[in-house]
Amino acid sequence: MTEIARIVSAESVIQGVLKITWNDGYTGVVDLRPVISRGNIFTYLQDAENFKSVRVGDHGHAIYWMNERGEEIDFGADALRQRAERQAELHLQAG
Repeated sequence: MTEIARIVSAESVIQGVLKITWNDGYTGVVDLRPVISRGNIFTYLQDAENFKSVRVGDHGHAIYWMNERGEEIDFGADALRQRAERQAELHLQAG
């Protein structure tokens, strides 16, 4: 069974975009703007200062934000890794 890579750091690059590093050395850029634009619970992340407050969860299994109502907005490490790799591949194909 393959172990899921864990997140060691996450930082805002621009509004809606994160640079994430995993414990296996992979670093990727993840564009979350399409998700954030959906609104609902993600409306909190439309504010640049809120978005910058991203945190890595215990054991690196996720990143998260805590909104003003105490609700956790999170994304799992495996889903983010897939998104980062897919977005990097599309970027290479686009030239």
